[in-house]
Amino acid sequence: MSQEIRNLEPKVLWNKFADLNAVPRPSKKEERVIAFMKDFGAKLGLETIEDEVGNVIIKKPATAGQENRKTIVMQSHLDMVHQKNSDTVFDFDTQGIEMYVDGDWVRAKGTTLGADNGLGVATIMAVLESTDIVHPAIEALFTIDEETGMTGAMGLKGGLLKGEILLNLDTEEDDEIDIGCAGGIDVTAERGYAEEDVPENSVGYTITVKGLNGGHSGMDINKGLGNANKIMNRLLFDSFENFGLQIAEINGGSLRNAIPRESVSKVIISEIFDEAFVFDMQEVINDIRTEYKTTEPNLTITIEKGNLPAKVMDLGVQEGLTRALYAALNGVYRMSADMEDLVETSNNIARVIVKDGRLHVGCLTRSSVESSKMDLANGLRAAFELIGCEVTQSGSYPGWTPNVNSPILEVLKEIYEKQNNSQPAVVACHAGLECGILGTNYPDMDMISFGPTIKGAHSPDERASIQSAQKYWKFVLEILQNIPLK
Repeated sequence: MSQEIRNLEPKVLWNKFADLNAVPRPSKKEERVIAFMKDFGAKLGLETIEDEVGNVIIKKPATAGQENRKTIVMQSHLDMVHQKNSDTVFDFDTQGIEMYVDGDWVRAKGTTLGADNGLGVATIMAVLESTDIVHPAIEALFTIDEETGMTGAMGLKGGLLKGEILLNLDTEEDDEIDIGCAGGIDVTAERGYAEEDVPENSVGYTITVKGLNGGHSGMDINKGLGNANKIMNRLLFDSFENFGLQIAEINGGSLRNAIPRESVSKVIISEIFDEAFVFDMQEVINDIRTEYKTTEPNLTITIEKGNLPAKVMDLGVQEGLTRALYAALNGVYRMSADMEDLVETSNNIARVIVKDGRLHVGCLTRSSVESSKMDLANGLRAAFELIGCEVTQSGSYPGWTPNVNSPILEVLKEIYEKQNNSQPAVVACHAGLECGILGTNYPDMDMISFGPTIKGAHSPDERASIQSAQKYWKFVLEILQNIPLK
């Protein structure tokens, strides 16, 4: 399996990716990959630094004849999103990613692949290790915890880097050059509730929503994909309204930056409504499947009889929760008025947990406009405060304002056009690239983002194009040779 990947071209890139993917590296558990990267730099005899928060910086001098060019920072993040299919047995804390080739794609067996941002990390490793790649002086910056908090970028102190140009290798379409991104904020609603005894003559059911595509909660938010938490709430709301359904537990979604793919609820219904409940639910399920037949062909919703739970949720709180979840926006809030087809502001209702007298709703709100981000975040806060939740807004990070006059942008555009006989798309993305945060302590650094084509990031369908990796590698090598003079 690993050897199959290592034989792909360019071998130097795929070999470094295979080395990296053998190291467990989920967000907030990067100790092993930090040690791996420090050992990599030390073995090359290069100056290697770990900063206060765990970012790793490796410095490499310019090759002969390139000393008069500007120092560049090559940057990618070490962590990866850990998502797997429900029937996949895999431990992200101890296992390396199991990869395989599927036509033009490299995939993982039932888990995320880690190409986001592992291919960027592997690119930098290959350049650092090389003896024949022409390049200016390089400061390789490997940040931590990009996926769940941007804490590496936020914790990077000013003055550690001397580079004048930053190449961020975290864009996922090889015909795009990114010059801007969205900021984000976590919105979390929580409260306790009283648990009630299960009424006599009740029937227990388990409702399961699964088979959704999921995906990146920024880049895929405008694709009309299903959100398991919203679909589940629709089912619960309907059955509560019509048959007095009561909730015992809900477990929906996972990470804030992943569109929820699955949700499971344990509920009860009075046995006098049992037959009507099942009939009505099937009609609602058929409606939902029809609505999503194009974007979510594998959506499965099941209702199965199960054991009666010991307790159920207080009806008053349940009514408030189902209404608040119905009212809370999920998806696109506003499109950009300045850049065509760019989502400006959105929200992902990522996590819903109801269990043991506590409820938790976790959202990630994104926007390239700070005021719009806070407008939506406050709207969500209001919806959940109305039902007595304590709502916290945390982890706020800024967007990256596009600079259409960037000197390094002109270099990349010229090289791309020469290599591909076409113009690249110069875009801003609705994702949380680290450039905006890094720019707070390095405001004069000229920044750009690009990368190979990766599909399905943040989901077990994540895959990296082999042909695109070849195109991208050629692009990187030419860029390194044409960094502007000091």
